[in-house]
Amino acid sequence: MTAPAAAVRAAAPPRRRAPARRRDWPALLYVVPALAFFTAFVLVPLGQAVWLSLWEWDGVTTATWAGAANYTAALADPAILEALRHSLVFVVFYALLPTAVGLALTALMTRVRIRGLTFFRAALFVPQILSGVVVAVAWRWMYDIDGPVNGLLRLVGLDGAARSWLGEFSTALPSVGLVGTWVMYGLCMVLFLAGAQRIPAELYEAARIDGAGPLREFLTVTLPGLRRETAFALVLTVTQALRNFDIVWNTTSGGPGTTTTVPSVYIVRAAFTTRDYGTAAAISVLLTVLILAVTGLVLLLFRERKGAAA
Repeated sequence: MTAPAAAVRAAAPPRRRAPARRRDWPALLYVVPALAFFTAFVLVPLGQAVWLSLWEWDGVTTATWAGAANYTAALADPAILEALRHSLVFVVFYALLPTAVGLALTALMTRVRIRGLTFFRAALFVPQILSGVVVAVAWRWMYDIDGPVNGLLRLVGLDGAARSWLGEFSTALPSVGLVGTWVMYGLCMVLFLAGAQRIPAELYEAARIDGAGPLREFLTVTLPGLRRETAFALVLTVTQALRNFDIVWNTTSGGPGTTTTVPSVYIVRAAFTTRDYGTAAAISVLLTVLILAVTGLVLLLFRERKGAAA
């Protein structure tokens, strides 16, 4: 180092270290109410359910320690495993079909000019804001032997296809599933329409200049641009499918037989009919773990890769 350079360096003031970032404690106080609410109404009940699942208790007599026996009994019970299979079938009707319908409607509404688009969006979203009990009662009437569904079939000459849709073993499960499809597709459509608005118009113009048709434009521009919305929609709909109770209970009550029984129905029956609270809590914990695992898998499959376009 030369003498002038050394003199300049000696004359320069020493660099000050950047002050450590101070926590904005007043801002964190805004989180406290939400955290307290979440702890009181989610974490504490969940902990109590886990603790209760380790006991045999009928709600009256003294509880007996069971350990993991309730879990092993639940996982070995064919009725519970059948209920889980029904829930997986509902994933198709509550999640996959609504997502596909929502994407199709989004592709149509973003490419074709539709008068009164706001009205159509609001009308298609109405099923999502209705109470599950109201939806179940309405569809139970529609599926009745003398209801509108069979009336429409008779009107078009398909009298032989008319049946008790919720009362037959072969049609009860898909009939209840289609109700879930009708309820959930509006939510998916609204999410996708909101996401489509942030896709740059230049991408559509470039695709059309390259001669892309409607299908190719959807597959190369719209679908990749809705990656985050698709993941969010699947998380919501899959969760609803696995924890479904109100629509099943108010349409078929799990019947005929056990054709439409799902874990939530089994939990209610175990807790309030047979008064086996330990088993009911164990099934609840297993259902929670299943929901977390499936939603985690969805988020893993749709996670943003490094270097991928936002």
